[in-house]
Amino acid sequence: MTRAEKRAASGLAAIFGLRMLGMFLILPVFALYAEDLPGGDNHTLVGLALGMYGLTQALLMIPFGMASDRIGRKKVIIFGLIVFALGSFLAATATDITWTIAGRALQGAGAISAAVTAMLADLTREEHRTKAMALVGSTIGITFAVSLVAGPALNRVIGVPGIFALTGILALAAIWVVKVWVPDPADSHFHADAQANPAKLIDVLKNGQLARLDFGIFALHAAQMAMFVVVPVALKNSGLAADHHWAVYLPVLLGSFLLMVPAIIVGEKRGQMKPVFIGAVALMLLAQLGLAFGIGHFWGIVWALFFYFVAFNLLEASLPSLISKLAPGSAKGTAMGVYNTAQALGLFFGGVLGGWLAQHHGFQAVFLFCVVLMAAWLVASLSMTAPPAIKTRLFRIGMMPADQAALLKMQLAEVAGVVEAVVLAEEGVAMLKVSLKGWDEASARSLLKAAAAG
Repeated sequence: MTRAEKRAASGLAAIFGLRMLGMFLILPVFALYAEDLPGGDNHTLVGLALGMYGLTQALLMIPFGMASDRIGRKKVIIFGLIVFALGSFLAATATDITWTIAGRALQGAGAISAAVTAMLADLTREEHRTKAMALVGSTIGITFAVSLVAGPALNRVIGVPGIFALTGILALAAIWVVKVWVPDPADSHFHADAQANPAKLIDVLKNGQLARLDFGIFALHAAQMAMFVVVPVALKNSGLAADHHWAVYLPVLLGSFLLMVPAIIVGEKRGQMKPVFIGAVALMLLAQLGLAFGIGHFWGIVWALFFYFVAFNLLEASLPSLISKLAPGSAKGTAMGVYNTAQALGLFFGGVLGGWLAQHHGFQAVFLFCVVLMAAWLVASLSMTAPPAIKTRLFRIGMMPADQAALLKMQLAEVAGVVEAVVLAEEGVAMLKVSLKGWDEASARSLLKAAAAG
């Protein structure tokens, strides 16, 4: 990657990190804070407050990305960050649960993720885009882990209103990153590998393999949000003071990372991602069962959380890779758009249903609901097509007539090791899915070089 590409990738990853840090920080502490908030004794409203962000995010994510094609990436991103900051400050000053819900809805309305992804595609060459996307993904994962530990400590110092205010300040700091650090794209245009194309939406929705993964991310994040309606309260009820909850989250997170990394390496290197993936879903099911029957006991909660985070981190890391491998090359961005929307909807429905179940049927019912979700996911995963041992390579070839693009596609498809070839004449890009071993890279590059030369 060039210095400019590294600067763009690091800057856009920082925007995601600054924005998501505040969102994640409240997860381990909000349910406890809500107990003293007018209306917060109603778990249904607490769950709605936690999940409302996901609903407005899901509704506006793709429209924001499309708007950035027309009026500019930075304008849309800055506008979204301002909206997000306003929602954060509204939640910080809320005097009851209703105004907190309004603040969370406004936070979600600052739905900039699709626009940021599109800008990342503008600023990176095709052959380095996957690395840039991986940097953003890892930043979000690290931010989540840090937040679970830092949230209880910050809550002791500045409280949840202070965390909401800090979230707004971080969003404003992200605006500075956009304006000062992130370069201006020399050319902004649609990228099939990074953006949703409405014309491809029906095909993606009809794809049964992708639908399994979309349901999976929905279930994973529905369970996550439902859990955080209950787990902080359960830990407090077990005798652990709120500002010491980090002492549970830190060791279970560290231990889960130690187990997750070897599993990912084995799955990817040996082409065994399907059994690793199904094993992780099964472990998630067992973790939810552990929470359902151990929620009244401190060590029951701790051990269930450990297995939960092993499974969660493994699934969260592998799902985007599976989407990339199983999605048609010409609809990869659309597949990711549907996937991200399903994730946001999972946050909303998980919060609402988790809160309603906790209010009317008790804490155990929340985890039995999660058990049902995971069991359905496990059944769906068993019939999943084993992901091929491939990687995606993108190449800039320049604009060309449609007939020349069709010929190049046929030639590339005949190269040894090429599983799928897509040539997007209107974007001047060739997208190849190739075997991890044995593809004739030299022949492919020769064809691409000749095509680029005209």
